[in-house]
Amino acid sequence: MEQRSIEQLYERLGYDFRDAALLQLALTHTSFSNENPRLAPQHNERLEFLGDAVLDFVVSDLLMARYPALPEGDLSKMRAGLVSEAGLAVIARELELGTFLRMGRGEEQSGGRDKDSILSNALEAVLAAVYLDSAPDMGIVPIQQVVRELFEHRLEEAGQPRQLEDFKTELQELVQSRFKDTVRYVIIREAGPDHDKHFEAAVLFQDRELGRGSGRSKKQAEQDAARLALEGMKSERGEVRQ
Repeated sequence: MEQRSIEQLYERLGYDFRDAALLQLALTHTSFSNENPRLAPQHNERLEFLGDAVLDFVVSDLLMARYPALPEGDLSKMRAGLVSEAGLAVIARELELGTFLRMGRGEEQSGGRDKDSILSNALEAVLAAVYLDSAPDMGIVPIQQVVRELFEHRLEEAGQPRQLEDFKTELQELVQSRFKDTVRYVIIREAGPDHDKHFEAAVLFQDRELGRGSGRSKKQAEQDAARLALEGMKSERGEVRQ
């Protein structure tokens, strides 16, 4: 990666790395390491692991400060939406993070630079790198500032009623309370190239299909299926016919 590119990412993150090697590691996908073991013996998966935990902590802290009256359940739903794979991929695209990744040829040819999973994992790794680079001398303040800047308007949007909807949780709680049972989800169709997948999911209760939904990720398809199942149950006056 060219120095100019690194500086561009510094500017977009609002953070200057003291140890540029940490950022380079965060931007190294496993496919690059596999194809270039001598040049890159390590990849970013360990940083992804740490970044996931760091992000959960910082976002939780920001949500509690912004919404002091909200109960734990609502805060959990808001956090889940903010740090979801799809949500993180949107932020990664705004940063143009895909253009900075070191990636193997095969993965790149399959559209890896725009895959939600790769982008969201890379963003988590980058945030872990910020934390590791700054924490010894400055504690958590720098990572809090970076996350706050990246998530600022999303934190505001998360408080809107529509953003608090979690149809899968609502459906499960309804079925559990009435029937002491659970629902399950199956992916019944997957179409499109790797960089533009489309999924269709069904939600089942005791092998009966309650709803079928679609989306650009498995999670979105399952949420859509749960939403339609809830609508169906309400139209049947809350009864699930067995």
